[in-house]
Parts: sequence; C-alpha cells; structure tokens
Amino acid sequence: MRVLGVDLPDIAQAIAPRQETDDERALRRRSLTLGLLTLTYFFSYMDRQILAILLEDIKADLLLSDTQLGLLTGFAFALFYATLGIPVARLADRMNRRNIIAAALTIWSAMTALCGLAQNFTHLLLARIGVGIGEAGSSPPSHSIIADLYPPEKRAGAMAIYSLGVTLGAGLGIIIGGTISAYYGWRWAMVSIGIPGIVLAIFVRLFVVEPRRGLSDANQLAAQAGDMPSLREGFASMWQMPAARHLVLGVTLTSLIGYALTGWGPTYYQRSFGLSVAQIAMVIAPILMVIGIISGVGGGKVADWVARRWGTWAQSAMVAVFKLIAFPFAVGIYLVDDPTTGIILYGISILFASSYLGPTFALIQGLAPVKLRALWAAITLLVINLIGLGIGPTLIGVLSDLLQPRFGEESLRYALLIVAMATPWAIFHYWRAGVLLKRRDEAPAS
Repeated sequence: MRVLGVDLPDIAQAIAPRQETDDERALRRRSLTLGLLTLTYFFSYMDRQILAILLEDIKADLLLSDTQLGLLTGFAFALFYATLGIPVARLADRMNRRNIIAAALTIWSAMTALCGLAQNFTHLLLARIGVGIGEAGSSPPSHSIIADLYPPEKRAGAMAIYSLGVTLGAGLGIIIGGTISAYYGWRWAMVSIGIPGIVLAIFVRLFVVEPRRGLSDANQLAAQAGDMPSLREGFASMWQMPAARHLVLGVTLTSLIGYALTGWGPTYYQRSFGLSVAQIAMVIAPILMVIGIISGVGGGKVADWVARRWGTWAQSAMVAVFKLIAFPFAVGIYLVDDPTTGIILYGISILFASSYLGPTFALIQGLAPVKLRALWAAITLLVINLIGLGIGPTLIGVLSDLLQPRFGEESLRYALLIVAMATPWAIFHYWRAGVLLKRRDEAPAS
C-alpha cells in the first residue's frame, strides 16, 4: 500500500528502532564478558593454588614427603592440564567458546571439592588430576574471546585485567583456604572453595558473550579466510616466528620460577619464619594480594602506554626492565631471617615482577593468525604449564628432600633460592623478543 507515493513498509522501517547487531551487542557487553572471564580465571587459579597454604596440614594428616607434595601441586596437575589444552583449543577454534568454559568450570570445581574427601596420597592425586582436566578448558577459549573483543591498542590492558585472576586467585586462595583450614581443617577448605565455582558456571553460560572471530581485527580476517589450519601448522607457525619463540620461552621460565616460589611460599614462611597459617592468611596474604593487583593493572596500563608511545615491541622490553628491578628483592627473601624484612622484600618484588602476564599474552595473541588464536594460547599454556607448573613446584620438593640431610628444616629455603637465581635467563628472552619485534615494526613494507 502506498501513501503519498511512499510504501507503508518503507515508512514503518524508517520509524522503527534499529535492531542491534550481534557485533554491537558483543562490544557493548564486552566489559561484563571480561569481568566474568576474569572471575572464572580467578576460580581456576584459586582451585589450582589452594594447596600452597594447606601443604603442611596435608603433610601431617596424610604423612607425605615434600616430593609427594611437589607432585600434587605441580606435575600431576600440570600434565593433564597442559596436554588437554591443545584439543580443547582446537574445539574452541571451531565451536562455542563460552559453552566450553562453562562446562570446564563445572568439572574442575566439582573435583576441587572432592579433594576434601581424600584419604591418602592416591585419592588426592586422582582428584588433582581431575582439577587439571577441567581447567584445561578455560584459558585458551578465554584468550581467544578477549582478543576478539579488544583491538590491539587496548588488548594488553584487557589481558592484564584478565590476568588479575592469578593474583586474586593466589591471594584469596590463601586467605580463604587458610582461614577455613585454621578453624575447620584443610578438607573443609577444599570443599568450600570448590562448590561456588559450580554456581559461577551458570552465570558464565547465561551472560558471557560469544563474539564473532576476528571482530576486532576485521582487516586481517579476509586475508585469513579459508580452511582451518592443522595442529602441525599451528605449531609450525609459532615456531617459525622468532619473536613468538622468545616470548614463550620468557613466560615459561618466569612461570616455572613463579609457580615454584608461590606454591611453596606459605610453607617457607611457616618453616623458616615460624608464622602460623592464620597469620599468613589474615595478615600477609591480603597485603601481597593488593600489591599484586596494583602490579597487574598498573603493568597493563603502562604496557598500553608504551605501545602507543614506541610500538608493541616496547611491551616486551618493559617486562624485561621490570623483572630486572625485581630480581635482587626476589633473591633477598631467602637470604634474611627476619619475617618482616622478608615480606617487605617479597612485596617489592611482586610490585615489579607480576605485571608480565597481560603484555605477554597480548603480544602472543597479536602475533597469532586470527584463526589460530585459541590454538596459539593453548600451545603457550602447554609449555608454560607442562614445564613451569609441572616442573617448578615438583623441583622444589625434590631439592628440599635432597638438601634436608645437610640443612634440616632450612632445606626449603635453599631450594627456593636456587630456583629464584634462574630469573636472568627469563629476562634475556623478553629482551630478545623486544629486539626482534622492533626490527619487524621498523622493516619496510613489502
């Protein structure tokens, strides 16, 4: 029907409110999505690291050695967590990433609660393996979603916020786990931390946005259209890029040292400084957590600023400089006998050393082909966790047992000191990655 020469459907379409597109909806809700993914990562890291504050109680209850404790915190978890991340990433590059994350969160939360029912080393080992299997489905799809929602100039800041899950998870895991353990025992601590994750999984399924792949890199998407590359091509594409290799080596070594020192940190405070679980949980952990938050958020902001000022290569150089500043303080922790001095040194080292995750993950996602972002994240996490998480805490346990005949209760101190001294190796790889990224940015366009 026409009125004054105009079709009525055209009039209705003109006055009707415009429908929001899927891309607009994804971008409008990206802060909510980032918040829920960060909270998921928080639960992931808390469930992973809660053993740090419980090791002495578990050791006394189940009569375990330091080597067995190291296996529980390190290799047993990391083996399945790391290796299953690759097939999960392949699914995430093809299927709905939000649903994968929600299912994974449900699995690892339930297995964390089951840890509280363990009656011996084998029971606890199997439950920890279950936690590792579940957590394999979290980070690769999360990295991919964040990279699709945030453009390169904002990606390091977004990744830094996401990486707060590490600081919050480690800090609140010690605070909540240690407090509950002090009053009700380590078993209730595991159950109390595991169950809320199942509730969070429902919110993730309902409210996290699944963005279009390449949404924030539309200029790359057309060039990378076609069949999904194979797993071998995914590994090859990362290996053939020297800057990516050095970034992965740098973050792997940093993670090995970090997992080793943080995983055994509360036990060190108890054995060498004579602090109680309650003191660590209620006084020390909150202070260190706040410092870690400042480092993570501040590091992401600084990384975004240096990228705008000098280019993305400067983010890698920034990490190298910050870790160089933190190094003497990190080593000093194991050379003093006064707990106050040790905590101050640790706080200063965290302030500079904990800002590496956001810039590192952002750089790797920026280098990755759009179609391979989840796979590149999984490859990175495979190496980080198989070597860093798998070897780091386990190595401390073995070294502590080997040094025990000579140093007695102080054997853990020297085991931690030995691993901390490897930090310059990680610094070199970040510096080298920065050099290579700068050369790439300055190379004339072909």
